[in-house]
Amino acid sequence: MSNLKEDDNALRGVLSQAKTIAVIGHSDKPERISYQIAQFLRQVGYIVYPVNPLVTEIDGQPSYTALHEIPYPVDIVNAFRRSEYLPEIVDEAIAVKAKTVWAQLGISHQPSAQKALNAGLNVVMDACIKIEYLRLQVDLTQDLS
Repeated sequence: MSNLKEDDNALRGVLSQAKTIAVIGHSDKPERISYQIAQFLRQVGYIVYPVNPLVTEIDGQPSYTALHEIPYPVDIVNAFRRSEYLPEIVDEAIAVKAKTVWAQLGISHQPSAQKALNAGLNVVMDACIKIEYLRLQVDLTQDLS
């Protein structure tokens, strides 16, 4: 696995092949960036699972208190929590066998990134998933397999 921020082709591949994204720190407030990014991800075709222990549902969809409560496989864990929470998020991502850990802009923790890489996960730190999706012109209607 790799640090995808250094490899556009690998990053495009992960975004193209992923179907499910767990958004850690998904807000129920439409003015929040985490809400807006999650809505964008839904609009372009991903299945998005909110993870926020402070709310029970977001727009009629259940919100989970932790990754292990999601009853479906997760391809990308997209973190909207501060950097100090990344060790715990990475541990959870490893435990649920997620494929990729993605920390949004301004969020990074090198020891956690290395731990995720050592466990075989792809890693993106300090990058916005929406910006990268648009920059790389990902098209989920194309099957790359």
